[in-house]
Amino acid sequence: MSGIDNFRGGWAATWTRWAGLGGEMRRGGRDAASLLLLAISPSSYRSPYRSEMARQIYLGTAPVLLWFTLLVSLLSLVLIRIVVVTAASYGLSQYALEMVVRVLVLELIPLSAALFVAVRLSLPGFSGVASLHARGEFERLRQRGLDPLRMLVVPRVVGCLFAVPALAVVSGVTALVLAYLVVHGPTPWAFDSYTRRVGHVFSPVVSVVFALKTVGLSLVVALVPFVSALRPRDAGPRRPRAALNPQLRNLVLMFVLILLVELLSLVGNYY
Repeated sequence: MSGIDNFRGGWAATWTRWAGLGGEMRRGGRDAASLLLLAISPSSYRSPYRSEMARQIYLGTAPVLLWFTLLVSLLSLVLIRIVVVTAASYGLSQYALEMVVRVLVLELIPLSAALFVAVRLSLPGFSGVASLHARGEFERLRQRGLDPLRMLVVPRVVGCLFAVPALAVVSGVTALVLAYLVVHGPTPWAFDSYTRRVGHVFSPVVSVVFALKTVGLSLVVALVPFVSALRPRDAGPRRPRAALNPQLRNLVLMFVLILLVELLSLVGNYY
């Protein structure tokens, strides 16, 4: 009977853990939806929240846009050159440009922008919001008649939501210009054929999938850390290992969700 009791106890413990995980996911989904609604609400862009919103959007993109684009351009040049030379050596030069656009612009650049924003903005923003929450700054703002979410959290979320598409679009356009220069050189006479070939890659379906993928990556890196920062910390003793390094947990969760977005985009583009 002890074996049966142990078996039942193990199943009960497993079911309890899965039920707790499901409840946590539902709470996280509700919190993420609330932050997203606040991010698109016009009242979040009015005084006294307007200045903080503008500051976070500027700080999230402007200081790093130039050097991120330069770094991506350098890596793009290397990749474009490798693809073009390799395709020419196998007699497949007509497919080199399409491969560059599909691999570099559609896949690697949005992923790089999302990971960059996650490391530079999302995770440090999570630490800052969690620290402010622990010091009671949220309650002090409420006593002053201000919404702490609109003042401290939503501007950081919007900054991340804006940064990923901005970095991806600017770097993608730069990569397309570099691909033209590598393949055709500094001549304007191949521009028509080049735009036709690029337009053939960016079909309506691929363009929609690319836009949805960029938005999905933005939502992942913008919402996951800040939803975690708003959770109460009283559950720490029950899950000490998760409480030891919440940034690592956020990073793992973001990686899993980013991988899911990538898989869905691949299915939409190629199946």
